[in-house]
Amino acid sequence: MRQKDYYEAYIDDYDKVVVYMSKQSYDGKSDRFYMKDSKDHFIELKIRSVEDTQANYTKYVLGIMGELTIGEEYDVYHEHARKTVAEYSYIVKTKRFDEEFYYEGNDLGTVYDRRHTRFALWAPTAYRVILELKRRDGEVEAFEMKRTEKGVWRTDVAGNLHDVAYTYHVRVNGKWRETLDPYAFAGTANSAESVIVDQSNMKFKTFPLPRMNGYCDAIIYETSVRDFTMQSGIGIHDPGTFRGFVEENKVTKAMETGFSYLKSLGITHVQLMPVFDFGSVDEIYPRIFYNWGYDPVQYRVLEGSYSTDVLSPSARMREFGHLVEKCHENGIRVNLDVVFNHVYDKNTFSLENIVPNYFFLMNEQGDFSNGSWCGNDIDTSRRMSSRYFVDTCVWMTRFYHIDGLRFDLMGILDIDTVNEIYLRCRAVNPDFMVYGEGWNMPSFLPEEKRASMQNNGRMPFVAHFSDRFRDVVKGSTSAYEIAAKGYCTGNAELIDVVKNCLCASCVDFGAGRMFVNPRNVVNYVECHDNHTSWDKMRECCRSEERWIRRRRQEMMIAMVLLAQGIPFLHSGQEFGRTKHGIGNSYDSGDDINALDYDRRTKNREMVEHVKQLIRIRRGHACFRYGITESLYHQVAFEDIERKVLIYKTSDGEESIWTFFNPTGSPFHYHLDTPAEILYYNGEEGYREQDLEIRPYSTIICLLD
Repeated sequence: MRQKDYYEAYIDDYDKVVVYMSKQSYDGKSDRFYMKDSKDHFIELKIRSVEDTQANYTKYVLGIMGELTIGEEYDVYHEHARKTVAEYSYIVKTKRFDEEFYYEGNDLGTVYDRRHTRFALWAPTAYRVILELKRRDGEVEAFEMKRTEKGVWRTDVAGNLHDVAYTYHVRVNGKWRETLDPYAFAGTANSAESVIVDQSNMKFKTFPLPRMNGYCDAIIYETSVRDFTMQSGIGIHDPGTFRGFVEENKVTKAMETGFSYLKSLGITHVQLMPVFDFGSVDEIYPRIFYNWGYDPVQYRVLEGSYSTDVLSPSARMREFGHLVEKCHENGIRVNLDVVFNHVYDKNTFSLENIVPNYFFLMNEQGDFSNGSWCGNDIDTSRRMSSRYFVDTCVWMTRFYHIDGLRFDLMGILDIDTVNEIYLRCRAVNPDFMVYGEGWNMPSFLPEEKRASMQNNGRMPFVAHFSDRFRDVVKGSTSAYEIAAKGYCTGNAELIDVVKNCLCASCVDFGAGRMFVNPRNVVNYVECHDNHTSWDKMRECCRSEERWIRRRRQEMMIAMVLLAQGIPFLHSGQEFGRTKHGIGNSYDSGDDINALDYDRRTKNREMVEHVKQLIRIRRGHACFRYGITESLYHQVAFEDIERKVLIYKTSDGEESIWTFFNPTGSPFHYHLDTPAEILYYNGEEGYREQDLEIRPYSTIICLLD
């Protein structure tokens, strides 16, 4: 933000300084300006333009009559001999800066050896950098770092530094800033310091996983590490932690809770809400505050509140690695929800403290983009920023053996970075998935560069959540339209658009085409955001009996699981999860957010029906086409009185017809030959030719 002090100067290009003088100081007037470096050498500045601003400042655009040395500390004087620091500002957004300081090496952060540790920090605009080591016995040591090529600062420290904490002191833009190492993999509690760890002692096992022919083979189940085991009395000794997530014992097996329950569902992927360091929970006292974690502090250090030993920097690494191991051992892949679009506090964030302005979207006037509605937007269009996030994803894929990434507000990121993340991570894991929220957020990034769903054709192996599917099947998620119905909640007039949704909105009938191929589409009606489906129906189906709403819930899940594309379920959706009418429960506490296994037991029949539907999807390839061309040949529709939808899929060997009746009226349909009933509101295993389609029913028939 500019125009806040009496006198300000910003280096916006290699030949350009912009000065703001408040009219409350010398009436904002000066006919001459000079720039002086730390060695008292003056550089002439030439006034190119002068204008008054609405904030009662005079703005001067000055030409630099000499060569800049990036990283040097400059002051700008006006004719009254008052000076101010010349801050490196929009110059860091220039192509020349990127080309001059792009670093191709792979040694940023720490390179540990038992005999010594090498430290490297990319900070091209810094004037000085000091490394401060903080040993367990309280001893503090400081080491002046040396600037080397491409703006990388280095030092080597002798001795075994495993488990030693450290921070950097960076002098940039005239100020000292103590900061974490953005390349660190471990840290102390509550993001106080970075920590050096010997990663060679942490080798996590790999297990063979079921083959995936493509994204559409996935069935994703979203949950929170904390929510999944936080309910008391379910047999978990370490609730709300990485260890507790995969804990199994006689009680969990008997009650089918926690990991024992997860294994029983038949899903292929568990998607964990943010597990890397976030700022809104006290890691020492994790029960005081609750938060989902969409407020990043460190991108490579795991969240300490999910560890059983927050005071051990390596414990959280071992426990999370074990979580992935256990999931893989039981045939479940692990996807991580990452928040690369904004941070908890830009002013204290390490990347901002080290290279101010570079890593966040900023315009030439010094304003910061707010497309995420969080006050700051990450800028992945800069080369070293893009590389930082790509390298982060590759590292976590290699080290923790994760299987995919879900990007929060992916439309803030640029297309090239997201594609590169997929390509680099897929080189490590051939079945790697990349998908995210593709909303077209109003950031400073040009629309044609955004990794949003309208540009999905330029991201052939990246998937986006389909808000059309969600709103057409369930009804609008807007708090102002909570009573609006979707097809499954009673608005049969949407029957044609539902056809489009069941074809992953990759076809041009029923509604406009949104996506290129089904593999680019995540179908869902519920996730951690907004009201749960059950709470939504309490409003839009308020007058209906509970059993009807249960049938509608099962029908929505059936559409998610049987539609072409990638099915996505929110934990608890399978038993009518409620958050008691709270639409955004990000900080509402464990009472609201913890998964309720008592409700699960009460609604076990619903759970069993969902398990049936999962088995049907996994057992029949006609629900899992990856490319659009197949849909035109293998998918067809019919309807009964413009109310009941008949969804016909085939694969050359078998044909499956699915009937959806969201109305309170019965219908009849005569099949040419008897069909095997795979599912009729949970019933199965018999043959039928004359179908009675009861109200609020879902029927799946395997035709001879």
